[in-house]
Amino acid sequence: MSSHLSSPRRWRRAALAVLAGGALAAALLQPSTPAAGDDPPPYQDPSLPTAERVADLLGRMTLAEKIGQMTQAERVDIDADPSLITTNRLGSVLSGGGSVPAGNTPEAWADMVDRYQEAALATPLGIPLIYGVDSVHGHGNLQGATVFPHNIGLGATRDPALVQTIGHITAEETRASGPQWVFAPCICVARDDRWGRTYESFGETPALVTKMETAIDGLQGAPGHLADPDRVLATAKHFAGDGLTSYDESAAGTGAYPIDQGIDRVTRAEFDALALAPYIPAIKEHHVGSVMPSFSSTDFNGGDTTDAVKMHANQELLTGWLKQEQGFEGFVISDWRAIRQLPGTYAEQVEASVNAGVDMFMEPIQAPNNPTGWDEFIPTLTQLVDDGDVSMARIDDAVSRILTAKFELGLFEHPMVDRTHLADVGSKAHHAVARRAAAESQVLLRNQKHALPLAAKRDVYVAGSNADNIGNQAGGWTLTWQGGSTNVIPGTTILDGIRKAAKGDVVYSATASKKVPRKSVGVVVVGETPYAEGFGDVGGPQWAYDPGDHGVPRPEQTMKLSSADTSAVQKVCARTVSCTVLVVSGRPMVIPPALLRQTDALVASWLPGSEGAGVADVLYGRRPFTGRLPVSWPRSVAQEPINVGDAGYDPLFAYGFGLRTR
Repeated sequence: MSSHLSSPRRWRRAALAVLAGGALAAALLQPSTPAAGDDPPPYQDPSLPTAERVADLLGRMTLAEKIGQMTQAERVDIDADPSLITTNRLGSVLSGGGSVPAGNTPEAWADMVDRYQEAALATPLGIPLIYGVDSVHGHGNLQGATVFPHNIGLGATRDPALVQTIGHITAEETRASGPQWVFAPCICVARDDRWGRTYESFGETPALVTKMETAIDGLQGAPGHLADPDRVLATAKHFAGDGLTSYDESAAGTGAYPIDQGIDRVTRAEFDALALAPYIPAIKEHHVGSVMPSFSSTDFNGGDTTDAVKMHANQELLTGWLKQEQGFEGFVISDWRAIRQLPGTYAEQVEASVNAGVDMFMEPIQAPNNPTGWDEFIPTLTQLVDDGDVSMARIDDAVSRILTAKFELGLFEHPMVDRTHLADVGSKAHHAVARRAAAESQVLLRNQKHALPLAAKRDVYVAGSNADNIGNQAGGWTLTWQGGSTNVIPGTTILDGIRKAAKGDVVYSATASKKVPRKSVGVVVVGETPYAEGFGDVGGPQWAYDPGDHGVPRPEQTMKLSSADTSAVQKVCARTVSCTVLVVSGRPMVIPPALLRQTDALVASWLPGSEGAGVADVLYGRRPFTGRLPVSWPRSVAQEPINVGDAGYDPLFAYGFGLRTR
């Protein structure tokens, strides 16, 4: 967000009087629009300061139009009938993970967003939509977009300039296809690797996370450049403490999430240092345009769950700390139906979250899974204002923040998709950056007898579940919310990269069932299958949501290698001249001592994204190993949580560890 955004506190109008006739009358009142032949109203004049344009537009809006701006629907809810945007004055639409137009091409995305935008522009005041999407490691929903390593791998690079470049490419590909707003980056500090969202964090220390906040600059550009066709509004998430939640042993194996969306049972000083610290530079130095609260709760007293405060209702932190103390001038967007986790009736949930400081509400319906969503939110908030439970001053503050972002994005002047960079989506140049990022993210943990780099002329035997699976190496948030082993995107697998780099023969067998040639070197690629959010919690549910609201079976998350991968390592390491094991995963995996002794080289490959060739680059010495661990690598799951600075700190590999081959 531009550093010169005008603060609503400096110009906000006094609270409006309650409109005569109650909420229904307010909803029916017509806005103040210019008569035919009149000069355009000030809010349509791009030469005026943003603050003046916002103030003018706000003064013309009815309560219905204001609440519409605070409402975000999912594309599935309105795709069959975009006029719902017009009649309900909706201010925003999003695509959840896997929610895509037919064909899922860049052009289909652009056409879809334009179709929705036309419906928004058909309202009396012509206020454009802002479209949001989860571009957490590239525009991952879009088939053909460049998919980069997840944040944990980027944290391993210790390369802020690279992260900024990745943010810029992500912004360019996202905006060219329509969305002007991304729900990224996650600036959480992951303190327990059993958490299913560990890979969304840059690392376990606030210093490392803060260093990588250049992602915001890449997404938004320099101050004043949000309107450029290669920039998007960024979102710092999840405010705050989503990486500090305590592991709930009682939930493990019950189908609940043992850690995701849980409770931060820490002192306020610990919370300030570990959860809030990254938001200060995000706001003051990088001027992030939006913030998304966490599903998690805080409990600074260490008591039972009755003492915990859900972040979506935490007025002290959302309004007091974030907006007032830190001067955050952007807007706060709720997470997916998150306010429905608050106690009380739906009206009480809306009241608590609006008054706490949430400005826009992500309230999808997606029938038949959810009976209501934004269609319930709008009349509920209208009634709360009519009853005096939510003030007009609070409504005006929220709407002014949202409108400010829309003006700064240039949506009033150029509401339709600027397709200038559409042909650059998934370009060779962008994939070259993804390949470099994959290479820089690799962390060499063990290199006995100089097993690496591999000699190009040697025959190589490749095995393991993740050697030739681009869906696994891309991880969650790729084409679908949970990702998938069968999700195929443009790019190269690790096996592809090895085959191109090797000059000798390459034999591949996922299960190591083929005969191992004499004097060959071995590469075994093992690790995890994709997951997202609480479904990745160790001990979490062994099923995943799908659009039909059915339980889809999935492997249990344990942070341990599967029996098939373990067997592959044992077979290959026993029969090859040297044995290199690559761990493709969203977090550290437990390597038993006996298995570690069998390996000559061990590499943390993280989730390298679309370019497995980048992994091969470091295996063959085309690029040096430079990555360093962004999290501590435990000896066992029982060591979790384990973080640098802990008393008795004794990991298998320490935070910051990483060998070099040059």
